[in-house]
Amino acid sequence: MAKKDKHVSETPATQMLKAAGVAYTEHLYEYVDHGGTAESAKQLGVDEHSVIKTLVMQDEKAQPLIVLMHGDRSVSTKNLAREIGAKGVEPCKPEVAQRHSGYLVGGTSPFGLKKAMPVYVEASVLALPRICINGGRRGYLVGISPQVLVDLLGATPVHCALA
Repeated sequence: MAKKDKHVSETPATQMLKAAGVAYTEHLYEYVDHGGTAESAKQLGVDEHSVIKTLVMQDEKAQPLIVLMHGDRSVSTKNLAREIGAKGVEPCKPEVAQRHSGYLVGGTSPFGLKKAMPVYVEASVLALPRICINGGRRGYLVGISPQVLVDLLGATPVHCALA
C-alpha cells in the first residue's frame, strides 16, 4: 500500500490500537490543506474508496457522533438521521469537532478519542479487504482490517453514502 520511511511518534490512536493488539501499517504523506482523501490516496497510490474519512457530526441535541465514510463519498445527513433515530444530523464546526475528538481537523482518528461518542460506519466499508484511516495526525494514515472498526469501536453499520 505505501511507504514507511520514517518512524512516527505515537498518537492516542496508535496507543489504542497497540493496547488492543491490532496489527496496522503506517502510511505517511505530505498533508495538504483541504486536500482530503483525494490527496492522501493520490500520494499513497491507493484507491480513494478505501481511504476512510472520520467525520465528527452532531444530532439535533448537539450530541456528538462519529461517521466513517469512504473518501470518495459524502454523507447523506438525512439518511443518517433516519437510520440512527435522530431528527437531524449536521457536521460539527471545526473547533467543536476538535474539542470533542481531541484531534486537529484533518488528523481526526476514530481511535483514541478524547470523548466517548457513538461511531457509525457506512456498511459497504466493512466489505473492503483493507482500509486506510487517520492515525491521529495530519499526513498519517494507518492500514487496518475494516472489522477492527466493529470489534474495537463497536461501530454500527449504516447506509448513508452519496456518490
